[in-house]
Amino acid sequence: MSAFFLNDEFFDSLESSVKEIEAAETLPPLCYTSAEFYEFEKKAIFEHEWLCVGRVDWVPNPGDFYNTKIVDEPIVVVHDRDGEIRAMSSVCQHRAMLVSEGEGNTRTFTCPYHHWIYDLKGNLINAPAMEKTCGFHKEEFGLPVFKLEIWQGFIFINFDDNASPLAPRLTALDPILANYDIANTEGPKPDRDIHYDFGWKVMFENNNDGYHANKLHHGEFHDYIPSELAEFPDDLPEDTAGYYRTNGTLHKDASFNPTQKALMPVFPKLTDDERNRMAFANLPPTLSLVMTSDTVIYLILRAEGPESHNLDLGVLFSKGAMSEPDFDKNMELVVERALEINAQDVHVDELVQIGLRSKYAPRGRYSWQEGAQRQFNTWLVPRYRAEWEKFKKAR
Repeated sequence: MSAFFLNDEFFDSLESSVKEIEAAETLPPLCYTSAEFYEFEKKAIFEHEWLCVGRVDWVPNPGDFYNTKIVDEPIVVVHDRDGEIRAMSSVCQHRAMLVSEGEGNTRTFTCPYHHWIYDLKGNLINAPAMEKTCGFHKEEFGLPVFKLEIWQGFIFINFDDNASPLAPRLTALDPILANYDIANTEGPKPDRDIHYDFGWKVMFENNNDGYHANKLHHGEFHDYIPSELAEFPDDLPEDTAGYYRTNGTLHKDASFNPTQKALMPVFPKLTDDERNRMAFANLPPTLSLVMTSDTVIYLILRAEGPESHNLDLGVLFSKGAMSEPDFDKNMELVVERALEINAQDVHVDELVQIGLRSKYAPRGRYSWQEGAQRQFNTWLVPRYRAEWEKFKKAR
């Protein structure tokens, strides 16, 4: 960690990004562009935080598995024969070949290179022609298994075996999420491995941002969700692993489709207040949720580099919605509008990433309608500071 800008002065400068929204400014542009800072960020964030890697309904049956990757770590998620969901490195402990690709159903993972075989718990159960290798014991060469927690049907892993549990640090989200009953929703197979040439933080900030809604998406796309009706909680606990905002709507059961109204069955437990607003929950660094009266949109961000990431994008509906006779027709309308809005967002994010490389890129100031950006900074900056202090002590 030798980058010239990683010093006390730099980290002290980040404090201006966590001031009250009226005084706060954006993070330094190099936080979004620098390869050196990204390597620092991997240690500060991704090696210790809970990372969303999918949903339990992606692996409903024993033997079901899928592969994913985040910060260059190949991961296989599997539903084992005992009914447990497990997440492991898919890197063979012989010569680093990947033992698994894609998705499917299996009884074991067999490395195609030299046929080392692992069971669904990651134990090495066969290693051909290793009997002459001194001191070789199969039980010492299992696949690394990651700490795992399931929250609202989402699968989270942590590379840090000593990480504190996730759920107790998400209680601040309980009131805003409870009536959507996300753990018991259903949805079609998500679009996975969408690649974007802009960084995960650029995407995360766009997901958080209500300020642009009536500007970039003005007209029929978003005018029924006015930015001036945004609200941001000011009582989140310091150790929260997630945060949220709400946005009032101009009519009941507003939703993202050409009719601007709910096409799918409304989540049955929602109150009148909840049916007259949308909610946006964020669990950095990997999960964003957008909740309307009839739909939960989820975005799983998987960092790939300082200026690129991959995305898993899915939608969830109340139980039974997919059996409704008009589901396919209504789903087409939902997808149509989602693609139109997403195209506008992606174009902006691509140009923001270009702008952040400029020597004229500013540390800008926020509107009150960007309160979620300060929430994000308040989550990020203490983690950056903690890693920097740890690094200094180790020097």
